[in-house]
Amino acid sequence: MPHLTKDSRHTLGRKIDASLIETLEATLTARFLAKDRKFLFVEKAAAKLDLAKFFLRIAWEVKALDTKKYALISEQLNEIGK
Repeated sequence: MPHLTKDSRHTLGRKIDASLIETLEATLTARFLAKDRKFLFVEKAAAKLDLAKFFLRIAWEVKALDTKKYALISEQLNEIGK
């Protein structure tokens, strides 16, 4: 695996943060919509959560995140996805 610079790690962290914020935004939006309009936002939330998981895995693979933290965060994200 290539070594990440400090800036690259921060960029990866920002991508994870942004994906999680977008997940939350879509979830909260869906919460207040009529049933017939919720699906689009629930689908968007699921896609953003998957993107956050993807970036998290990259962070772990390039050793920007240790295994213990990766496992803890991944477990929590999987629970959120349910």
